[in-house]
Amino acid sequence: MDQSDEFISVKVEDAIGIVELNRPDVLNALNRHMVSEVVGAFERLDRDESVKVILLMGRGRAFAAGADIKEMAGANPVDFELLDPFAPWDRMTLIKKPIIGAVHGFALGGGFELALSCDLLFAAEDARFGFPEVNLGVMPGAGGTQRLTKLLGKTRAMEWLLSGETFSAEEALQWGIVNRTIPQSLLIEETKRFARKLAGKPPLSLRLIKESVHMAVDATISEGMKQERKNFYLLFASEDQKEGMKAFVEKRTAEFKGR
Repeated sequence: MDQSDEFISVKVEDAIGIVELNRPDVLNALNRHMVSEVVGAFERLDRDESVKVILLMGRGRAFAAGADIKEMAGANPVDFELLDPFAPWDRMTLIKKPIIGAVHGFALGGGFELALSCDLLFAAEDARFGFPEVNLGVMPGAGGTQRLTKLLGKTRAMEWLLSGETFSAEEALQWGIVNRTIPQSLLIEETKRFARKLAGKPPLSLRLIKESVHMAVDATISEGMKQERKNFYLLFASEDQKEGMKAFVEKRTAEFKGR
């Protein structure tokens, strides 16, 4: 499935659904239409049984340098209430397959929020992260204050959010925002290599592990443990569990079907 929307391109390669932000002339600044296209692509890939993992990346010199300020500058609260611009972001949290982000250049403001919506993040060594909204008299509105605080804790998140400064890929790695840093020339190659590794795992296990980890972020330990155990039991109804354990005993490579 190769497809080009107005602001993104989408293709499937080696069971990886690749979504590429494609407004390089404005450093992939996110407008409402572009975010809707991204979420729509995620939902299509989530339904596509040939796709096991989703990869999000940006074309040009940056991942996404923020929201489209020109689109928002004249807005008022009634406009936002009627447009409900963050509804697509809520749909993003419903994607069941793992999403890997490959970040280079800038991931600022809405671009940083989009990166934080991924399950795993690989960053080029030149990547810069930050929430500069405070410098414009506003603040993050698509989950930035919530996701960053859950990752960093209150004190460090306050520094990032209140200062409006940008931070390096190395600092993001140190504080657990990204999984690894990679030389820019190897970023896509290495991210795809990792995505292919995940694509070889049983899809139902990936899905329920993701669900359980997200539950752990928001639930009490008791609630999370109950969900984990339900998902553990559920996987024993799958053909992939039978195949995986049989292959282990027979000392061969398992062939998972997602069933």
